[in-house]
This record gives sequence, structure tokens and C-alpha cells, in this order.
Amino acid sequence: MNKKFSLDTSKKVFPMILMVLGLGIMIAQFVTRLNLVAVVGVGYCCIMSAIIFISLIIKKKVYAPMIFGFGFASLGEVLFHIIWGADAGFGAITSGHTGWLSAENPLFAGDGSFILRVLGNILLILPIAVTLWGLFFVIRKKSDKAKGILSFVLSFLLMGSSVLYVLTMNMRTKPVVDRLWKGHDDYLDGVDKNTDSKPNVLFILMDDLGYGDISLNGSIYKTPNIDSIGEEGLNFENFYSAYSVCSPARFGALTGRYPYRGYADNVIYPTVQTFAPFAQTRIFNSIEMGNNCDGMLGDEITIAEVFQQAGYNTGAFGKWHLGDYGEYLPTNQGFDYFYGSHHVNDMAPFYHVREVGGEYEIVHGTEEMKNELGKKDQSKLTEWIHDEISNWITDVVTENDEPFFAYYATPWPHGPVFAGDDFDGTSGMGTYVDCVTEFDTYLGKLFSTMEELGVLEDTIIVFSSDNGPALEGSVSDLRGGKYLAYEGGQKVPFMIRWDNNGGLFESGETRKQSTTLVDLYPTLIEMCGITGNGGQENYLPTDRIIDGVSMVPVISEDAVIHTKDHPILHMKREDIKGIQYTVTTESVLEKEEYKDYTYPVLLENDYITFKYFDKLQNDNSAFWDKNRKNWLHILTDDYAENYNRTPVYPTISDEMHEKLDEVQKNFKENRRGIVK
Repeated sequence: MNKKFSLDTSKKVFPMILMVLGLGIMIAQFVTRLNLVAVVGVGYCCIMSAIIFISLIIKKKVYAPMIFGFGFASLGEVLFHIIWGADAGFGAITSGHTGWLSAENPLFAGDGSFILRVLGNILLILPIAVTLWGLFFVIRKKSDKAKGILSFVLSFLLMGSSVLYVLTMNMRTKPVVDRLWKGHDDYLDGVDKNTDSKPNVLFILMDDLGYGDISLNGSIYKTPNIDSIGEEGLNFENFYSAYSVCSPARFGALTGRYPYRGYADNVIYPTVQTFAPFAQTRIFNSIEMGNNCDGMLGDEITIAEVFQQAGYNTGAFGKWHLGDYGEYLPTNQGFDYFYGSHHVNDMAPFYHVREVGGEYEIVHGTEEMKNELGKKDQSKLTEWIHDEISNWITDVVTENDEPFFAYYATPWPHGPVFAGDDFDGTSGMGTYVDCVTEFDTYLGKLFSTMEELGVLEDTIIVFSSDNGPALEGSVSDLRGGKYLAYEGGQKVPFMIRWDNNGGLFESGETRKQSTTLVDLYPTLIEMCGITGNGGQENYLPTDRIIDGVSMVPVISEDAVIHTKDHPILHMKREDIKGIQYTVTTESVLEKEEYKDYTYPVLLENDYITFKYFDKLQNDNSAFWDKNRKNWLHILTDDYAENYNRTPVYPTISDEMHEKLDEVQKNFKENRRGIVK
């Protein structure tokens, strides 16, 4: 009976097709260098192992072309990760603890040598290699009486080892993008190191806080310390995030570029958790973001890098959410020090680290964020982050003469929300408001510390949110919320305070003209007098497009900066959903078809802000299948986006449609925004 089990070396059509498919996948991996193909490859191996097992049951044969096809695909996997891997091969089987992902151990940090990468990836593929070779060896030995049993066992183990490889394979590979390292290095080398009389910067970014979630913008609860930034400085009525969801907005804030430029146009997931179903925390980024990107690319120039080169002490606190290893880490992106989480508080794993020079240690692990019943408890986060940033600023001010740039990225009030024991249940409005109230209270303590240190008056304090609210929170009278291109998704609070501003603005005023988070980069460079190449003012990179425009004209005199030449974009994934800019009323009325219009919005305003949607999903879930197509809004008198003005202003609608198509085309033709 055992003699019936055999290795079939004939050239039958179906096995040959499967072999050619395996060879094709191997070649495709080397041609494309994409993790997406690697995922297809391991999927092929899993399916092939099942086919081999079934053929043994039904035909009592193993077809040699199937073995070879499986071998080609699996060999392609290991060679692909050896040659283009971003670490030594163990990225998928580590837990994120010090000693595994720390820069102190390059074997696990992304700096492993070629030899170490070979060893790491061979270790991961070894179970497959052993079982595949064993099956081939056993099935071809005709005299082996145990051939049938061994063949079944080995083919079953081949299926198991294929699944194991899916769960543990190293998905960290080098990005396949146009790299801008030379321009990055040349620009930063040109930054002048001159910190005499330079102001400090405190950039406060909240997470999912709605436009109407501060009392200065009309919330039904009080946020006095947040309000004080606008009351002692400026409050902006029409400020927009760079995107309507977390990671892309943070990319825009730190780089002055729309997230599409860096393949960062969606949420970035952790890469350090292994046994999630198909480890979405490992494969999501490289496939969803595209081109093997796992976070904000290291050759992007961040505002932190500029200030660091200028001689500032730089620190980031709270939520990073732009990558968790190698070039993506905050202290490899311009920050001297980082405390907080690389991830979002509703993701796993979630922990707090202290990080310096690309090396980090977990100081508050997942187990510390559970209550006595073992349930998630993040009620200490505000206190922990406050203590870290307060102590850091105190140390920097008392021990150094250089100014500081502090990025305070609180994780709140992103859900699930928590509040400390002293605040939980105190507002009478639920944990969301308790959480915001706690943050506001601790922010007041930070301001008091800065005042005691004598640095409050000469610190530029910027406050905003990365996008609108998700499940809870207020967008005031706006339409939509998080992840939608309507006003409620991207229009957020923005305030700026600088007591020693030298007459740049008067405190307590408001600004009405539109600005956006990508404007922050050029704005801070101008306000802080960062120069390059021996005194060049407003020193910005020249090798890449900076989408932001300095807000200084708005800050000083409420001037229009977002015209047709510099529109505000409302994006989702890789598509521009909406485009927005301001024009003079005169330019509208001088058009032949509009010259006799006497609408109040034209008579009562010198400037008109238009916003155009080509096609956008309905925000009313009862009519989810309906889309708004070719819609034109005038935000000047309809900030709730209630009425489509295209029938009244068809020419302007057509102009904005053409501009949207032009920008979309330019983005696609020059993804990274390279200046040629």
C-alpha cells in the first residue's frame, strides 16, 4: 500500500500552472519590491500546502511542480526580506520591549548588518524549509515503508508552518519611494545656529477635540486655561487641520506638507504586535499607505529638526502616531527626547516609553494601564504626560541657555476616554468632559510652572486639534465630524499666544481668514527668526514643495493667504474631496454673469470663501447611498454647508472643479512633491 504513495514528476497541466505561478510571484517580488506581493506570496504558499495535502489524500501523490512552485515562492519571500528588509528579520516576533527594538541592539532596531538579516530571516523560514525538504525526501524514497504516514505528517506540518510564517514573517521592509535624503541633509546643514533672543515654542495638539469643545468657541462647559491662550493672544475662527484623521494631520503639522506627499494619508498602525489576526498591526501600513511605508519617512524635514539644528532643545510628549521603529521614531525625526506612546490609546499594544536617540524603554506598560479587575484603565495618562513635560521644561530652562521647542500631543479626548480619580464624574456631563476638564486643569498647572520659571511671556503657545470629534464632542453648528471632508471633520480650534510679540498683534483679538495646520511650519520659522546660509530669512527647503503658507500676514492684519494659488485641500485617502479658497467680492462681480447680482453675501463682504466638492458621501447615515456631486458652498454665510450654490454660481463651480483636477493631477504625477 505504501508503494502507492509517489512523487509525480510528469508535466501535467495543472501542477505546471501552479509552479509557473509560484515562479511568477518570486519574480514579481524582486520587480515590485512591495510587501503586498509578499502577502500574496505567503498566501500562495498556504494554499499550495493545502493542495499538496489534498493531493496526498485523493491521489496519493505529490506533484513535483507543486513542490518547486512552493519552493520558488518561499525562496522569494526570504530573499526579498534579506535584501530589502528594514531590520534584521525579527521585527514580527518582538514585543517592543527594550533590548528588542532599542537602538542599543541594532540586531532588532533596523540597523542590522546583511549577515544578521540573513540569519534572522532564515530562522523565520526554517520550519517551512525543513518540512518542505523532508516531504520531498520522504515521498521520493520508494523503499521507505513509513512513507505514507510520514508524507501525511509532513504535509500537515507544511500547512502549519506556512500559517506560522504568516503570523511571524517580517513585514518591515525598506520603502519603495523617491528618497529625499540629500535635500534633507543639505537643508538642515544650512540652518543657522543662532538662539540669541529666540522665543520658546509650546505646540499643544489635542486628539479628536471638536471646534465647539472649548468655551471660547461656545462649548457648554468651561475650559478656562485653554481659553486663556486665545484671550491673551489670538483666536482663529476659521482654522483647518491638514486632514480629518489623526496620523495624516500630524504629518502635515510637522512637515508643512500635505500627507499625500509622504504616503501618510491614513491611520498608521503599530508594527510590534505579532499574533493579531493576520497581524494587521504589521501589514496594514505597508499595504494601505503603500510602497512599504510604515510611518512618516525619515527624509521628510520636520519642524523639530529645523529647531534642533538651530540650537533649540526639542521634546515631544504624549501621542506620536507616526511610526514605531527605525527612521520613524520621534527621536530620529528631530526630537531630543520623547515620552509617551508611539501608538493610539485604542490600539494594541499601548504603552508609554521614554526615548532618546532612537532608543526607548517602556516605563508604563499595558499591565499598569489596567484596574483591579484587569480592565483597561488609562486614567493616569494626563498626569503622567504633564509631569514629564513640566519636568523637562524645568530642566531645560534651569540647566541650559538655549530655548526649547516642546510638542505637547495629548491623547485626549480620543476614545476610549478616561479621567483621573479627582476628575472622574465631576462635570456631570460624562467622562468625555471630565477628561477635557482634567487636561485643561493640568494645562493651567503647566502655565503656572512656566510663569514661575520666567519663560511664559516669551513662549509662543500654539493650540489646536488634529481633527474633529468621532463619537462624542461638539462641532458647534458645523456639518460632519472626524474622517469626513465637511467642516466638522477638519475645522478645529486654533489659538496662538505670545506675550512678547513685539507688536505683531494685540491680545484678545480674533482672526477670520482661513488658515490650516500645514501653515504652521513656515509660520514658526518666520516668527522665531530661523535663518539659513548665513542670514537668509524665512529659510525653507528648496528641493521639495512646502504646501503651507506663513500665517504671519493673518496674525498681524487678518490678510487673505489661501487664494486660488494656495488652496486649502480636504482629502481622504489619496483623493482630494474638496478644495477651498478665498477671492475678492470684486473679482466675482466683475464677471459678466454676476455683475447684476445683489445677494447680501456679495454686498456685505469684501472677501468670499468658496468651498467645492466634486463628489462626497452623505453625512446622513439614513441616506448613506447618496452623494453630493458638484456642490459649491459659500462658507462666508453658510459655514454649516447647508446649501449648494452651484446653480447660482456655475462659472465659479466650474473653475474650482478645474482647479481641483489640476491639483489632483499634479499630486499624482509628483507624489512626493519634488522640486525639479
